[in-house]
Amino acid sequence: MSIPFSPAASTSRMTVYSFLGAVTISACSSAPTPLYHLYQELFHLSPAMITLIFSSYAFALLAALLTLGGLSDYIGRRPLILLALLFNAAALVIFMLAESGAMLMAARIVQGMGTGIAFPTFGAAILDTDKERGPLLNGITAFLGLMIGTLAAGTLVAFAPEPTRLIYEVLLGVTIAGILALAFMPETAAGRPGALAAMRPQLSVPRAARSTLLRVTPVNIAGWALGGFYLSLMPTLVAIATGLTSPFVGGSVVATLMLSATASVFIFRTWRPQRVLLTGAVVLIAGVAVTLVGVYLQDVGVLFLGTAIAGLGFGSIFANILRIMLPLAAAHERAGLFSAFLVESYLAFALPAIAAGLAAPALGLSMTAYVYGGGIILLAAISLLATRVSPTQAPATC
Repeated sequence: MSIPFSPAASTSRMTVYSFLGAVTISACSSAPTPLYHLYQELFHLSPAMITLIFSSYAFALLAALLTLGGLSDYIGRRPLILLALLFNAAALVIFMLAESGAMLMAARIVQGMGTGIAFPTFGAAILDTDKERGPLLNGITAFLGLMIGTLAAGTLVAFAPEPTRLIYEVLLGVTIAGILALAFMPETAAGRPGALAAMRPQLSVPRAARSTLLRVTPVNIAGWALGGFYLSLMPTLVAIATGLTSPFVGGSVVATLMLSATASVFIFRTWRPQRVLLTGAVVLIAGVAVTLVGVYLQDVGVLFLGTAIAGLGFGSIFANILRIMLPLAAAHERAGLFSAFLVESYLAFALPAIAAGLAAPALGLSMTAYVYGGGIILLAAISLLATRVSPTQAPATC
């Protein structure tokens, strides 16, 4: 069914569709997290293999973002949304059929490609149709979806049959419904020439933004590294540290981080970006410290508390660094700066988690968590000190 470009037609319907689509894609990306401990036992996987499976998703997502992320501006939103949903459906089928670590890695790579296409395309469609609330909606889709995915997967794995299939079957049904519903959605981008040129990654940091990027880089790495650890190794750490092996508990701890991160977007939305970043760094340090105390005490309640505190810092840092950075670049420089920021961020998402997976067999996962958490605290403290000594210039409103 072909629907012509009409930016005024059914805008609220497309806003809702794009918001739910982005949440669904994000939920699918986090659904494997509560199953990683089970996969370790079923397929005899090491922590290093688990983090490689997780990180393959991040690398594929980054590749798709840098090459296909802006393509919907040139050929329209709907073709890219369809492509993303087809990638997502294929990944879910591979997960359902997976019988080895290699198949899990293949599923994550396909899923990463779909997510890398989906996030910027759904985000752009939301802004096309609701410029007033679009930034807020885009600020919560990832965290909300990650929370739903981990909590739903943890619940189904713990209390429903077919623990390695059912969550993927449910999400596949939702994805197929999204594909069918797309036929009734309006196109919101007219398109323009230059699609092939847009697929060439642009990586550059304008001179005006370099010192600011240098100051916020440590806390940016800290925030993304925290997310990487939670989404790859946290359920296993919860099981080892507390003895509570239920996937529901591990999934709930990860979901708590994402719920708290979602709340931070609303709590800090009227604050100046600079103030939010400083507050977020302090809160992140406090939250990680409390979480490590929970690991030491083998107390799941303290783990939940520390995670909730850390989530406020995680979400506020994630949402505000770009609000500080992008205004420092001229309009023609922002794509290159954004791409450079994405490379830094997704490398921080994947590489520290891989290092933790490699270290865990030698140090033990609990000791690895202490070292990892200490590194996050140190990085956040460096940015906190650097920013307070040489304040970043940021606009009062964005």
